[in-house]
Amino acid sequence: MLFKKALVATSIVLLAGCATVPITGRRTLSLVPESEMNSLAVTQYKQTLGEAKLSTNAAEVAQVKRVGQRIQAAVEQYFREQGQSDQLAGYAWEFNLIDDPRTVNAWCMPGGKVAVYSGILPLTRDDAGLAVVLGHEISHAVARHGAERMSDQLALQAGTSVLSAALSQNPTVTKNLFMQAVGAGSQVGLLKFSRNQESEADHLGLIFMAMAGYNPATAIPFWQRMAAQSQNNTPEFLSDHPADATRIADIERLLPEAQKYYKPR
Repeated sequence: MLFKKALVATSIVLLAGCATVPITGRRTLSLVPESEMNSLAVTQYKQTLGEAKLSTNAAEVAQVKRVGQRIQAAVEQYFREQGQSDQLAGYAWEFNLIDDPRTVNAWCMPGGKVAVYSGILPLTRDDAGLAVVLGHEISHAVARHGAERMSDQLALQAGTSVLSAALSQNPTVTKNLFMQAVGAGSQVGLLKFSRNQESEADHLGLIFMAMAGYNPATAIPFWQRMAAQSQNNTPEFLSDHPADATRIADIERLLPEAQKYYKPR
């Protein structure tokens, strides 16, 4: 009897804790409030920047902020046109470049907290290439992939009935879960999410970069360059991210849709 009651309670929580990804319409598990994710992001972003060396290259810093702000404007435009601006409530956008030429990385925490590592700039090459990366990373945030991953992990580790306690009473565990969930850290953030989430971020990212005035077709040569420098030869079925050839083929398939949003500037 107690088991049945617990099962019913858990089912209610799972049904209530759902969100819908923009553009794709996919339903996701979201047991961690967005306000909680944004609050964690503010703390962890500040700590990450405090421990990092911020770039003093004025041209590269300006490029990151310029491209980031154009993607930001496109995201806000999309949600405004859908009558869903409330989904961006609590966003306080920031774009920073970390001086680390050995790290090929970029990520966006919930609430629009973006970091780009200088090691990825030789691969992005120009504004359009950087727009591919930022469109993709920002899409992870607006699709709430971090909350989805953290919800999955918390549900497995703590159970839905003690999620709040897990968040408040175990700050170290919460921090680690959060950083893993949003793909932030010293490793390549682009490879942290599941295959479905990666493909979804590609999809949304193409549309957001197109709305920002960047040709979405730029994504193909960028990912080809990423594939050329990648040292990961893990077969796709053993990997948490799409095989390079699969990703590029999927992007080619999505380009006609994204091109409808593209207006060169």
